[in-house]
Amino acid sequence: MLDAPICQSILDLPGSRIRVVTRASADIPDMIKLWFGEGDEPTPEFVRKGAAAALDKGETFYAPNRGIAPLLQAISDYLKRGYGTEIGPDRMVVTASGMNAIMITIQCLIEPGDSAVVVGPIWPNGRSAITAMGGAPRDVFLKAQDDGRWKLDLDELFDACDETTRLIMINSPGNPTGWVASEAELLAILDFCRERGIWILSDEVYGRIIYGPAKHAPSYYTLAQPEDPVVIVNSFSKSWSMTGWRLGWIVAPPRLCAAVEKMTEFNISHPTTFVQWGGVSALNEGDSYIEGLVERYGRAADMVYQALAPLPRVRLAKPEGAFYAFFALDGMTDSLQTCIDLARNAQVGLAPGIAFGPAGEGRIRLCYAASLPKLSQALERLVPQLK
Repeated sequence: MLDAPICQSILDLPGSRIRVVTRASADIPDMIKLWFGEGDEPTPEFVRKGAAAALDKGETFYAPNRGIAPLLQAISDYLKRGYGTEIGPDRMVVTASGMNAIMITIQCLIEPGDSAVVVGPIWPNGRSAITAMGGAPRDVFLKAQDDGRWKLDLDELFDACDETTRLIMINSPGNPTGWVASEAELLAILDFCRERGIWILSDEVYGRIIYGPAKHAPSYYTLAQPEDPVVIVNSFSKSWSMTGWRLGWIVAPPRLCAAVEKMTEFNISHPTTFVQWGGVSALNEGDSYIEGLVERYGRAADMVYQALAPLPRVRLAKPEGAFYAFFALDGMTDSLQTCIDLARNAQVGLAPGIAFGPAGEGRIRLCYAASLPKLSQALERLVPQLK
């Protein structure tokens, strides 16, 4: 009997190297897990109550493909409060996570033979979604400066685009780098894409997690016009501690939202109904929660920097946003094996830089979204291993 074929492009997708570390460390007791992009704080009670109340009311039936009307309104109100911008339901679709938003958007924009330019190092799943659709990702890597900060070469970014390029993918604030694009950089990219008819896929899931006086990172929410070729992806996972809920949204021109709505029907029908009601509570009641979370993450960033930056082998700049320390370790040539060794020797789980593309090799990502006591204990274990 002949084997029925499976799409080769899917079979060829690389598996998560972070998961390689977690599997290799599964038997280690007392592990402090800083490898995934989430904290150890459960979803706040007011969000859980919103979802529980919806369950008690029997909100367990099919919902509109775009999302329930109260959630679309709550997103609109949140963006007006937080970003000062008016965005109506015709430019929104609720999704089953930020990753689902990225995947469905790419399904609508990328065909076999198309290319997409990806600003990295970057969380690998978005890049893999391009490959899954038969597209060709082209990497343009941020450059680490002498002070450890990251810089985007706009000329290199634009030179990577040609007649096959359908989109540019940006993640700011960035995972794993903590890089934050300036407003001038975002505007330059927007002007280029307007002229060339190229889409921007702007992953802004960490948009509220920024350190300093600003309430949000520079954003296409405030810079893009309704018909501009811009898709903004957001998620409830990071700012509201809802990683397991799998809920997000996109903002895009109405004509693309109509296509995304159609693909939502084909993929998932709609995000889980009672989970959406938890999202309503998160948006309507969560402003002070986000402020408290960002304040804690700022203290955590300082703690990590003060512990690791003085080490002779470590090169680290304070992140501008998100909640990761992406530090270089002199003399390291295999970040995957190093993270496995650190898990064994220090009982601390970290993510290898190679998981974020070839530009990540030589680095390690530490997620400092854990509680401060747990983070302090992890650093006490790590520092002797990194000297």
